[in-house]
Amino acid sequence: MARALMIQGTGSNVGKSLLVAGLARAGYRRGLRVAPFKPQNMSNNAAVTIDGGEIGRAQALQARAARLDPHTDMNPVLLKPETNVGAQVIVQGRRLLTAKAREYAALKPSLMPSVLESFNRLKGTSDLIFVEGAGSPAEINLRANDIANMGFARAANVPVVLAGDIDRGGIIAQIVGTKAVLDDADAAMIKGFIVNKFRGDPTLFDDGYAMIAEKTRWRGLGVMPYFDRAHELPAEDALDLSGNRKAGKTRIACLALSRIANFDDLDPLKLEPGVDLVMVRPGEAIPGDAAVIIIPGTKSTRGDIDFLRNQGWDIDILAHRRRGGYVLGICGGYQILGKSIADPTGIEGSAGTTPGLGLLNVSTEMSADKRLTRVHARHADTGLDVDGYEIHIGRTLGDDCERPFAYVDGVAEGATSYDGKVMGSYLHGLFVSDRFRRAFLNRLGIAASMQSYDARLEQTLEALADQCERHLDVDRLLALAH
Repeated sequence: MARALMIQGTGSNVGKSLLVAGLARAGYRRGLRVAPFKPQNMSNNAAVTIDGGEIGRAQALQARAARLDPHTDMNPVLLKPETNVGAQVIVQGRRLLTAKAREYAALKPSLMPSVLESFNRLKGTSDLIFVEGAGSPAEINLRANDIANMGFARAANVPVVLAGDIDRGGIIAQIVGTKAVLDDADAAMIKGFIVNKFRGDPTLFDDGYAMIAEKTRWRGLGVMPYFDRAHELPAEDALDLSGNRKAGKTRIACLALSRIANFDDLDPLKLEPGVDLVMVRPGEAIPGDAAVIIIPGTKSTRGDIDFLRNQGWDIDILAHRRRGGYVLGICGGYQILGKSIADPTGIEGSAGTTPGLGLLNVSTEMSADKRLTRVHARHADTGLDVDGYEIHIGRTLGDDCERPFAYVDGVAEGATSYDGKVMGSYLHGLFVSDRFRRAFLNRLGIAASMQSYDARLEQTLEALADQCERHLDVDRLLALAH
């Protein structure tokens, strides 16, 4: 049975996911069978697993770091927000129900058996499991029935290392304050701490590092520098996609919808040196010089049509179309491009029908059936192979489907306008396929990079593991696992 170690954080976005990915690759390079695990995650950026379910994108990246195919056991509880107060609850890869926050709090005790079941299955096939916490154990108001942090650590008897984010400031208060609010039994699970995202000369923090160790009686396990190549890895939060603007490059605009989902579709594009990828935020106009507008996936298609119109983006998109610009809708974005979206049984909210943008002569009807599958497709226009995945509800039909975007197992998929400039598809992950990405960009007049996207990810994961080895006490971290 595997040993395990849990990385918890002093808050959200302190770098837990990258630490686990780097340590997973470091463990793999030492000849260990490593697996990632996150009891509970909240994200609309999901990955389709080898067993036909879905997990958080961060766990899929960590699985890649460990040279494993992603599996639903790596993230047994996934919460996918649909509104400001409610989320879809995915358990071991399958939708259980949609619950409001208070309802989910009452549901959590019944989910711990599934969490432990998945964890124990992973233990049976691994030498070492790196567990990632969620949020912070310092949120003691959520401690009752917790399955994400100390509740899991105590139930599974997994030692904990606490990571803090020095880049946001107050690192001493972050770590010492966490110790102060935990009860004695929870605090006893923590065996050490990591100072993460340090910029500059780390010796300047020697005194602060010693103070944390003195006040907590926890062992310091390293000061991890800010990982400058983090932007090259798939992001779990859409806010991480802003990146650096590239003056003089061809602009591609993507709409930051209120329930944007599976936006890892954009990752290969943001790394292209000839592309200036712009995330259009609420309150901003779509750039008039964009070569293509991408309407991404969304967890709430009808809600995001209303959101899009409230921003005035429908006017910008129609003007872009009149100028001869390209528009690509992926999954929910494809549905938005059509004439209407009907939800007769209220799958995504209140029952009803919402007009779409009408740029494709198709209509969508929502249904309870959810398509979750990896696919190998052939792009209709170029004949190029595309590897991707589908994760959606709803069926889309109409005259423009006679001009499909692609073929999956010989069956037409998606739709294209009469002039080929408006495209819709349910296929996520299109741009990971290097030849297709180059052809798409060349059509826009962009000279695409010849580097393989997969090779770039591998180089970045290796660099992350190297940084962990240089700046963290990896031997001690591995010894702490039990």
